[in-house]
Amino acid sequence: MIDYKPLYLTLQAAQAQSWAEILPEGIGQALDLNKHGDLTRWQAAVDKLPDVNPRLRQLDCGAITIGSASDITDNQSAVLENQLKQLRPWRKGPYDLFGISIDTEWRSDWKWDRLKQHITPLTNRMVLDVGCGNGYHCWRMLGAGAKMVIGIDPMLLNVMQFHAIRKLYGETAVFVLPFALEDIPSSLKIFDTVFSMGVLYHRRSPIDHLLALRDCLRPGGELVLETLVIDGELGQVLMPEDRYANMRNVWFLPSCATLIRWMARCGFSDIRVVDINTTSIAEQRSTEWMPFHSLNNFLDKNNPRLTCEGLPAPKRAIVIANSA
Repeated sequence: MIDYKPLYLTLQAAQAQSWAEILPEGIGQALDLNKHGDLTRWQAAVDKLPDVNPRLRQLDCGAITIGSASDITDNQSAVLENQLKQLRPWRKGPYDLFGISIDTEWRSDWKWDRLKQHITPLTNRMVLDVGCGNGYHCWRMLGAGAKMVIGIDPMLLNVMQFHAIRKLYGETAVFVLPFALEDIPSSLKIFDTVFSMGVLYHRRSPIDHLLALRDCLRPGGELVLETLVIDGELGQVLMPEDRYANMRNVWFLPSCATLIRWMARCGFSDIRVVDINTTSIAEQRSTEWMPFHSLNNFLDKNNPRLTCEGLPAPKRAIVIANSA
């Protein structure tokens, strides 16, 4: 079980006593084994991970690396791989855990490489990662020197994957909590940097999402936003009729100019687009660790510049801004 006391103490020191007080109950309710059919199985997989002592912890490049094959016995390696496979599908990564390579659906390290040179250095900063998945980027943030990283994600499989990785890594200043942004008290204003990557287009109200992100930041804090965009002028937005790249919960894909206007209206300043990238089938694909359909199945078979619905293929922008 994760020891959350360092998290609570850090929040209290950051003048977020109100959140620290309600977190234990909230975490307990979200991770109640009686409320989710698969949670018991996922928790059992985490509990059965072998007790190991990594001599190597590498968070600053490519795959998050914890331990090496020489740190464990062949039997421990077999148990470890089997239990990690009980937590499939693995979507964010990659990871190298005691010599076991988890080749995830997303090459999340490529996204990190696109943004890391543009952000304010994370040294000694309090960081929030909204919609963090299993926490891959949280580990990269810790490796970049963050004082503490808090990730939030409402999908319990992602949270349990993080629990598995953290059990192998050991106690450290990174946590993934089973919450959505709406579950965080309003107007916290305690984080130096907030990341929201791959979330905005899933929100029915992107403006409310931007306002909530702003209210998590201290004055002058930095937002790192990554989202789907379209080519176009100010005011242009794509709202899919139904699915987008086979995803049901996609609402608004703005042009970059429109996104900048949204952010300015929400009180952000010094807004700059630092990267625009068309997602490739090398960056998002099916693997042994995520054996279901992926991007290649969701593009037009005759024209990869379109989705299977005939809409523009996924293009992502990274936008950095500061709170007032």
